[in-house]
Amino acid sequence: MACTELRWGKGLLVATVKPQLVFVHGIGGLRDAETERRQWLRALATGARAAGHAESVSALTQGWLADARFADYSALFTPRGAQGGPSAGELDPSEEEFVARLLDAMVEELAERFPPETGSREARVAGQARHHLDALASGSRAQGPGEFGRRLVWVTTTLLQLPGLRQTAQWLNGQAFALHLAQVARYLNRQGDKAALGAAVRSRVLDGWDPSRPLVVVAHSLGTVVAYEALHEYEGPVDLWVTLGSPLALGGVVLQRLVPRPPSCPENVGAWLNFWDRDDVIAGRPRLADWIAPSGRGVKAETAPVRSAGLWTHTATTYLEHAEVAGPIVQALLP
Repeated sequence: MACTELRWGKGLLVATVKPQLVFVHGIGGLRDAETERRQWLRALATGARAAGHAESVSALTQGWLADARFADYSALFTPRGAQGGPSAGELDPSEEEFVARLLDAMVEELAERFPPETGSREARVAGQARHHLDALASGSRAQGPGEFGRRLVWVTTTLLQLPGLRQTAQWLNGQAFALHLAQVARYLNRQGDKAALGAAVRSRVLDGWDPSRPLVVVAHSLGTVVAYEALHEYEGPVDLWVTLGSPLALGGVVLQRLVPRPPSCPENVGAWLNFWDRDDVIAGRPRLADWIAPSGRGVKAETAPVRSAGLWTHTATTYLEHAEVAGPIVQALLP
């Protein structure tokens, strides 16, 4: 049953349907859904105030403007909740290969943003990571069990020297970084029983969505991949879909594994805004509009950059605090 409330509009008291706001998280450890929901809302409120929507801040944080939900699927990647994959402390060979390709794409992006001739710290880190990746590619799995995985950790440990990554406690070491990157591989694994994990994640995300009510979806990191596939399954309209720090444009790694294929904007999406920060090492550059076809209605990704002043950028809350990100979200929720 649709949730309705009375609001003033054009001098009249009218009944409106309260919109839904769904947050879809990305890679990482176990989440506390209510804590994260409040954190994302506070960040969105900060961005809304900067965007000139100060009058909507209380309505947003108190739940008067929209029913906000944090779609938490993190437990499905833990040893107790994992489906179709090993425990959180190990990777199988297919996952190691995927992480190696993902790291290769990330390092390639870094090298283009920070060419060696600049002599910057980022350029030096990219060069060191490339050296480890080249050694990984020329090596052999015959060196012993676990050796390939240990070499992968050399790469992720090197990347943690990047100024932005060093400023966060999200990944305390290279092994944790590698394991969390492997969540992308586990989600996209379509082989036999392992496909059950992706289906379970989408089911967790779609749970509670009401096709009779307006919907705004804000997805981050791996969550943008999950949301892409979930929105193709959803039968209701989506007023706005916002993607933050998305790896969807990492063509040879992620794009070719998406379902359905060929990739296209979900038909039920009314508008798609994609935001990226050039210092976000996990986000691909803004190629979504070129690599993911528009929907039958002509809707495609509209990509815009944001700058985070040297702060750690690959967190949803950092993105949401930007006026250019929060403004359209709040506008889509207003009656």
